[in-house]
Amino acid sequence: MSEFARQPLDGLLLYRLSRLLSVAGSMVIRLCEGRFGITRREWRLIATLASRGELSSSELAEHAQLDRARTSKAVGSLVEKRLLSRTHPAGDRRQVLLQLTGRGQAVYDELYPLVTRINADLMATLDAGHAACLDEALRELQGRAEQLAAQAVLPKADRGRRGTG
Repeated sequence: MSEFARQPLDGLLLYRLSRLLSVAGSMVIRLCEGRFGITRREWRLIATLASRGELSSSELAEHAQLDRARTSKAVGSLVEKRLLSRTHPAGDRRQVLLQLTGRGQAVYDELYPLVTRINADLMATLDAGHAACLDEALRELQGRAEQLAAQAVLPKADRGRRGTG
């Protein structure tokens, strides 16, 4: 048995981060869904557009780190809710640019401070030194994860398949 097989699940970084996100993120999800009628994914797109401005769908997917199919579905929902609009740049009917509507900006303006407060309340448990160390560690881990993902030769996820085949 390898040393990795003996490591308890609670000792795995990704498991611990997933649990943290599940607990702390549930507060954001409840705000999004219960108070604003949007999903977590829709919130991510709204926040991305609010911070980056007008983007194409593929740019939005890239910045939000979502696949294009999920982005497209969420964009359609946000357009239906009149939180997002699609426009065509002058002279190019093939390209579509996405931007927040006034209503979408109002949702962002109201929800962002609430999400910021949840984050601040969570981070309040750390002193300034620990917060800086965490920030640096997360930056390094993100960089390493991106390197590993670029090098990885793994099978594509098949979410429709059940069992081990």
